Amino acid sequence: MQSKISSFFKPSSSTADPSQCCSDMFDYGRLQPEIVVTYQRRPQNSFGEIDGASTDEASKEIDLEKFVPDLGVAKSGKVLNKKRKYAQFYLELGQSDFLLHTCTVCGFKYARGDEGDEKFHKTFHKNYTHGIPFKGWRNERVLQIPPLEIGRIILVLDDDPPLQRNKVQEVVKMMEMELGDGWIYHQLCKVYLFISSQRISGCLVTEPIKKAYKILSKSESSRCKVSPEKEVRRTSTTLQFGGVSFQREIVRINQSTKSHEESDSGVILCEKEAVSALCGIRAIWVSPSNRRKHIASYLLDAARGTFCKNLVLKRSELAYSQPTSVGRAFISSYTSSDSFFVYTTSDL
Repeated sequence: MQSKISSFFKPSSSTADPSQCCSDMFDYGRLQPEIVVTYQRRPQNSFGEIDGASTDEASKEIDLEKFVPDLGVAKSGKVLNKKRKYAQFYLELGQSDFLLHTCTVCGFKYARGDEGDEKFHKTFHKNYTHGIPFKGWRNERVLQIPPLEIGRIILVLDDDPPLQRNKVQEVVKMMEMELGDGWIYHQLCKVYLFISSQRISGCLVTEPIKKAYKILSKSESSRCKVSPEKEVRRTSTTLQFGGVSFQREIVRINQSTKSHEESDSGVILCEKEAVSALCGIRAIWVSPSNRRKHIASYLLDAARGTFCKNLVLKRSELAYSQPTSVGRAFISSYTSSDSFFVYTTSDL
């Protein structure tokens, strides 16, 4: 029995040697190199057809970003906001200037949060406070009276080129914001522009006149006013509450006292008889940031020396059109007197 089992598991002589088989396999690997074949799909065009133009283009990798639009969707399926937008919002709680905000300095009205309005207001605000930009002209009528170190004064007439007259109109529009619309400039006016740091920081508008009226000084005008009456007091009956008594009084102020206060604020008293005059100061303006620099005085000095040919006017010979309270204080400082000449548009 054992002999049969042993003869069954006994290796046959025809079985190859394992070591010999391994050596033969390594020899075969050295003799026959391995060939690796890779297959790639050809790219498809936008219509889903296979583009078989050339084998080189087919071997290139397919860039899915060129065929799939950027929808802002990540690989995980989450929507990503690549570019965030920040917008300013405002709450309407009954504000008077909700739609349009008025600048307290330049008076310009604009919509807050609007990029266009904000940019335009910034430009306008700078032009109002520092002066209108001015690069200069080829033919400028520069006045040398008086010689200035901080700038120059240019005279513009109605027969000058349109470029110069259009610049004057731009300055006049800026002046009308403070002085009123539609009355500052006309064809007979002579305009003096003060140029400093490539900006028009001051403007003087003059016109020829025939007569003017002398304004009364404060001492003379006070004599013409009626002296206010004394206050009148009227006492009513006494009110008794237990051991405490109250006395009610009514105080009435005469109307002449109110008229006296109003006349000091804006009313101008002048003489009835008119005198002959030549130069009328129609309007004068200086940009806010350039005030207190004697620019208005320089403009008036230039007008006195060049308004009439071969004649230099005195400071007291200039006449002014409807001066404001601020203008009246400046004129009194310029002429060193509270009495000066005024005129109206009917005196031309």
